[in-house]
Amino acid sequence: MGEEVTRIAFICVENAGRSQMAAAFAEEKVRADGAAIEVLSGGTAPAESVHPEVIGVMREVGVDLTRRRPQEISEEKAETADIIITMGCSAERVCPATWRGDSRDWDLPDPKGRSVEQIRAIRDRIRTRVHELFEEIGAAPDGREV
Repeated sequence: MGEEVTRIAFICVENAGRSQMAAAFAEEKVRADGAAIEVLSGGTAPAESVHPEVIGVMREVGVDLTRRRPQEISEEKAETADIIITMGCSAERVCPATWRGDSRDWDLPDPKGRSVEQIRAIRDRIRTRVHELFEEIGAAPDGREV
């Protein structure tokens, strides 16, 4: 018997900051909870690399983003998601009208060019939002809602 998998996509323009942090925290939750969740992450116009400041503040909380690379998320890939989370930026090339599931915007400031203290605050907000999302969707280890 196959397990029902929930797909969550974290989308931003560059996929170099907020969406990378959100995906990393979501992947941690999946590993810790054994939840039947697939995490997707991408950008509509990906940067060449994850912002170094983001790598640094994530390292402070034990998350290594050094091997991550921003990637494009196609409309087709986004359409496979049950929940689409944009980070407060335009994802204009990915039309929400075509999404089969829930779409939300977390309206978070872009960490690019901000101070380390500001990026830490963004990171902490993202971690909290990811944990709240997992609680909301009731991610149980076998994929059931709780």
